[in-house]
Amino acid sequence: MATLLITGGAGFLGSHLTAHYLSMGHRVLCVDNFLTGTRANLAEYVSNDRLEVIEHDVTLPFSRAGDVDVIVHLASPASPPDYLRLPIETLGAGSLGTFHLLDAAVSAGARFVMASTSEVYGDPAVHPQPESYWGNVNPIGPRSVYDEAKRFSEALTAAYRRHRGADAGIVRIFNCFGPKMRGDDGRAVPTFIRQALAGEPLTVAGDGSQTRSLCYVDDIVEGIVRFTESGDGGPVNLGNPEEVSMLELAEEIIAITGSASSVEFVERPPDDPERRLPDIALARNELGWEPKVTRADGLARVIEWFRDHPEVV
Repeated sequence: MATLLITGGAGFLGSHLTAHYLSMGHRVLCVDNFLTGTRANLAEYVSNDRLEVIEHDVTLPFSRAGDVDVIVHLASPASPPDYLRLPIETLGAGSLGTFHLLDAAVSAGARFVMASTSEVYGDPAVHPQPESYWGNVNPIGPRSVYDEAKRFSEALTAAYRRHRGADAGIVRIFNCFGPKMRGDDGRAVPTFIRQALAGEPLTVAGDGSQTRSLCYVDDIVEGIVRFTESGDGGPVNLGNPEEVSMLELAEEIIAITGSASSVEFVERPPDDPERRLPDIALARNELGWEPKVTRADGLARVIEWFRDHPEVV
């Protein structure tokens, strides 16, 4: 039985990763300050004596990592409305938080996994995006608080691996979706589902031609687990190599929900990337990983979950 420390463990992705490790018989220290995560995401596991939920801000030193085997650093606001509302906290989680957790990992001799993001590629001039691409990021734009926090975290993780002997690695997670997303999350999938179920117009930014890749959360969790066990330094892209425009996504959600909603075009936010698609050759070759859940199946599962949990809509 391993002991894992998962920061942001009460968030959307963190709670799914926590659930996976608990199901495998491991012990999990879930660290969260609950700025964007919620205890409700962990409600079904609180009676498990292998789970310990610790309310803590990762920008402050953490003294409980002495006996951990793995640290997965997920803590950060991750949706645009959240990191635009919490810019300083986002930068802190990706700077001070990463420093503290890397120090803890080195002291404990633990494996450290930095959960980075496709946002490090910015509005990419290379398509699809391989790990070798350095990105096209506005360092002072409104999205920079998230983009640059993750880019700094990557630089710090690489430096600790090179110069302090840390068993540290980086995964770059592309758009992930699944149950437990908040209805007010602000990202396209939960927003469109919430609007479709309410019979409201689906608000598509710009003309909807901008693209993303959408990977179901179970697949992302499996990718993180494989990377953690690999000892690889990365970075490694984790995402779905299938591109979809935001207009196509809105139309798919209307069709799956059977909603009578229409599409309403709204102003596109600043620095919104035009295209986003991962090259996952490295994940396939090094981890034997690729997504298994289709977008249609994943959307159907999430829509069903939202219908069963009207309180989050």
